[in-house]
Amino acid sequence: MERSQERASAGQATSPERRPETADTALELLVHGVGGTTPEEMLNDPRTVRITGDETAAVFRRIDDADAEQRPDDYRGKPVPEAYVWCNLTSGNGARALWLLLLPFMVVNLAHWMRPTVSDNRTRTVRLYGLLVRLVSLTLTVLLVAAACEVALDLAAWQCAGSRACAADHSWLGFLAPVESDDRWWSQPGRRLALAALVPAALTGLLWYLSHRTWSAYESQQPMTDGADLDEDTSRLGLGRPGFWYGRRLVARLRAAHTAAGLLTVTAGVGTSAARHDRGDGGPVVLETLGWLLNGVLIVGAVVVVWVVCRRGRNERRLDRQLDEALVRWLPIGSLILLALTIVYAGWSRPEWRSVHRLPGDATFGGIVLVQGLLVIAIGVVAHLLYRSHPDPRTAMRGLAGPAVAMLACALGGVFSGGVAQRVADWLDGTGGSIKGPPVFLTWQASVIPPLLIVLLLLFAWLARRTVQLRRAAMSEVQQDYPSEPKDTERTRRIARTRAMASLTDRAPRIIGITSVVTLLLGIVALVGAMAADKVPGKAAQGTHPFVEGAAETAQALGSWLIGVGFILFVTWGRRAYKDPSARRTIGILWDVGTFWPRAAHPFAPPCYAERAVPDLTWRMATWTRTTGGRLVISGHSQGSVLAAAAAWQLTPSVRRRVALLTYGSPLERLYGRWFPAHFGPDALSGLHREIDCWRNLHRATDPIGGPVRLPGDCGPKVDREPLRDPLAYGRTAEHPLPAPILGHSDYQADPAFAEERQRLLMRLRPDVPGPRPEGGAPGPHEPDPDTLPDGEPQPGPRAQGGPPLASDVDGEPQPDPGADGGPQPGPGADSEPQPQPDPRADGEPQGNSGRSSA
Repeated sequence: MERSQERASAGQATSPERRPETADTALELLVHGVGGTTPEEMLNDPRTVRITGDETAAVFRRIDDADAEQRPDDYRGKPVPEAYVWCNLTSGNGARALWLLLLPFMVVNLAHWMRPTVSDNRTRTVRLYGLLVRLVSLTLTVLLVAAACEVALDLAAWQCAGSRACAADHSWLGFLAPVESDDRWWSQPGRRLALAALVPAALTGLLWYLSHRTWSAYESQQPMTDGADLDEDTSRLGLGRPGFWYGRRLVARLRAAHTAAGLLTVTAGVGTSAARHDRGDGGPVVLETLGWLLNGVLIVGAVVVVWVVCRRGRNERRLDRQLDEALVRWLPIGSLILLALTIVYAGWSRPEWRSVHRLPGDATFGGIVLVQGLLVIAIGVVAHLLYRSHPDPRTAMRGLAGPAVAMLACALGGVFSGGVAQRVADWLDGTGGSIKGPPVFLTWQASVIPPLLIVLLLLFAWLARRTVQLRRAAMSEVQQDYPSEPKDTERTRRIARTRAMASLTDRAPRIIGITSVVTLLLGIVALVGAMAADKVPGKAAQGTHPFVEGAAETAQALGSWLIGVGFILFVTWGRRAYKDPSARRTIGILWDVGTFWPRAAHPFAPPCYAERAVPDLTWRMATWTRTTGGRLVISGHSQGSVLAAAAAWQLTPSVRRRVALLTYGSPLERLYGRWFPAHFGPDALSGLHREIDCWRNLHRATDPIGGPVRLPGDCGPKVDREPLRDPLAYGRTAEHPLPAPILGHSDYQADPAFAEERQRLLMRLRPDVPGPRPEGGAPGPHEPDPDTLPDGEPQPGPRAQGGPPLASDVDGEPQPDPGADGGPQPGPGADSEPQPQPDPRADGEPQGNSGRSSA
């Protein structure tokens, strides 16, 4: 790929002056979807040049278009195509494979953004929702580090090294075993624990390092404005707030708190065992006093960590550049110092101390799970209260999507912790019975996996049955869509099956809701069973009915096997992703969807790529319109449409009214609007439609991801085009002599409707055709005059009426919605737009941008 230096003419904000000769030039900014693609495919040209950006994310043009600004006459009637390529933000180097370890953290971070929308003053309730999700996130960090402590401290250093048979089978533990090492210096239990504590401490340090490195790369990208120049009464809401994509301060605070929580968990694993020995065996008074003192400091540190997590949420009204440097630096350092002192305390000589049975892990893991369950229930109550204040039938699970996803994150954390402990125990002991194995609760936790899988199988069977029903219903619809074609039963069945499979996406809330409820109930069963019996399920069921006893033994054995297989597959998948770029790109699709949102709940989650992509797009659009005064259509496919909408929200009103939005295969309403209603609900999307010049959306019935925007009132027909025919031809025709493929979510630009809608948008944006003015011919009391730029220069672009602010929250504070339900929709609709003109480039066929957008 050829490259050039970044060009000032391509949109750098080096000068606010516009060039009159380029005022009629149009730009089409293409944004690809999940999975990524190449600029050559997006621009349909093997010769492309990077005009701005770096190796991670950049804007490309065809070489022939590199100097389009200097040749405006050559682009009259056609746009200059550009491609924004951001796939390396999520599927770049091999280190992305390590992100698999962070999967539970990513899922719980999503729960933060799934709160229902509110229309009245529910500030405290909104803040309580965010607080509860942050506390659940903190428990996940403690759970992961506790699992590492279970493996290193309990299974390896305490049980295996303390057993002659187990230590004999693992020579690398010989210097820790009392018998094998002839009671050498490291053989005392406290010293073994002190040495093993380095493993979970190193894991905590690794999490801190990954978070800090990505924090410096992602959270440091600043938006175009800090909001200081915005009138307080007209400050932007939702994803348009100046500080929405700049969470540097919060992530730094949470990173310090979670790092300290991990180190304090290791400290508790080492120090409490030594302190218990000193209190129980009448050890030296000095050691007993020191143990009490260290445990007291440990409790104080835990209280400080919880206070830091609870103290502050997100501040989105402005760019909060201030960092709590003292807290960010000294909270982890203080926890590390306490851990070092505890290691010294535990390593003090205690010749009479022997390691028997297990370390007290049942109480630890059971307590964590109990706290998680209570917090998830509390989140559900708060989410229900928020939903009742502004009910919307399209909201997933009636506002309970957030607590459901939080429950799944806790379940993933439990599977990770239990799976690691079970596999390490089997590796150390096998079937020898030389060690006690992992805590009883983890065995119970593994034993509830088979019942959960049975429920999932029943749900999938229901989905299969529902698919058959939908396919039968779609058969007649397909025949109606192609009335003049000769009927082919197999062709009709294939199209109907694709439509039926695509519609299953809308059943996801039911699947996730049932799975979350069953997971919560099974977690309660495992907790009660472990606490009541203090035995593994197989032994606890001995003496009961033969069916119950056999079911318990089967569940225990099958659960352990399933966790082992899952752990092996997880490690294998991670290794393959580290070595194979294609596999890494496949895993990157998961991050494309899950890491769109900022790290508001968990600082160890994978970084938010939108904190780089949205400022990139915002700067590109703003500098183009400012330096050239030209027209701009931002064209987004799939996840690219979400980035395009988020970038449009970040633009200033004067620039936003000169931008048209073309989305296709877009999940804006179907997924984001339903699952994240507070930021992509009907009010938010209607506000976006009012504030940009025009918006058109393309979708297909065969698309499992994209769908209509479904704006209320007469906005919907203005935005959504009728579903595109897919396939383009039912049988063989003169235009399609070979069978036309069923495209589904891909290749929207191959449909003639794409070129038609793009041309309609460009015609609407023509500078010599002014848009309608608000009633009375003057802007609103708080609306900047869109006929002028911020510096007072005349604006050639069209004029579109601004709408009232949306009902959303600023820093958790909802604002009133003065006109969400009424009033005429500004701007001409699709029916009153100019008729599309033929594209002079290729008789209506899209040229220069007909590459396939990857799903």
